Amino acid sequence: MRPPETDQPTTGQPTTGQPTTGQPTTGQPTTGQPTTGQPTTGQPTTGQPIRIHPSAEVEPGAHVGAGTSIWHLAHVRAGARIGAGCNLGRGVYIDADVVVGDRVKIQNYALVYEPARVAAGVFIGPAAVLTNDLYPRAVNVDGSAKSHQDWDAVGVTLQEGCSIGARSVLVPGVTVGPWAMVAAGAVVVRDVRPYELVAGVPARHLGWVGRSGRRLEPDGPARWRCPATGERYAEGAGGLSLL
Repeated sequence: MRPPETDQPTTGQPTTGQPTTGQPTTGQPTTGQPTTGQPTTGQPTTGQPIRIHPSAEVEPGAHVGAGTSIWHLAHVRAGARIGAGCNLGRGVYIDADVVVGDRVKIQNYALVYEPARVAAGVFIGPAAVLTNDLYPRAVNVDGSAKSHQDWDAVGVTLQEGCSIGARSVLVPGVTVGPWAMVAAGAVVVRDVRPYELVAGVPARHLGWVGRSGRRLEPDGPARWRCPATGERYAEGAGGLSLL
C-alpha cells in the first residue's frame, strides 16, 4: 500500500447529501470511456451518470468510468482507474495504480492494493484482500521505518468474469483465471486455472464451475457440462475451455 501524500481530505468530493447526477467530480478525469486494456463485452454504459456518495473519497487524478457507483466511505486513490458500470460498496479501498475493468462489483470493505489488475465482469466479495507485499515488514534491518522506496509491490491479477469469495486473501503475484471461483475464506497461494473452483487454507482444487457460477457435471472423458445453461467445456492441462 502506498502511503497517502497528504493527511487532508481531497476537495474533489460532492458536498451535498445526494449522489452525483452525471457531472464528474471536480479534479477527476472522468471521460466515461471504458478503461483501456480491459475486456468490454456486453452493453456499453457510456453517458450514464457517475454516482459518488459524499462520504466517499475519490482523489484527484483517479479515473472513474461512466455509470459507476461509489458508496459510503470508499476510498479511491490518485492514479487508480475504475471502468464503466462498476459498483464499489461501503468501505472499499482501491490503491494507486490499480486498474479495474468494466462492470466489476467490489463488495463492502474489500481491499485492493497496487498494482492489482482486475478485468471486466469480476466479482470481489466482502472483506476480500488482494495483497501486494511478499516480505512484509514495518522496518528495515537497520531499524528505520520502511518507505515506499524500500520494497517492490507485486500485484494480483483477476481475469475476466472470475469471482473472489468473502474474506478470502490472495497473496502477491497470483493470477485467477477467467470465470474461476475462489470460495469464501480461502487463502490463494498459487494461480487458479480458468473455470477452476478452489477453497480452503491454502486453497485447493474442488472442481469446475461454468460461466453461470454453477458447478459443472461430468459429460464424458475430459468433458464437462453446466446444468444451468447446457454449455459444454473441455478439460486440458491449463484448465477448461468453452466448446
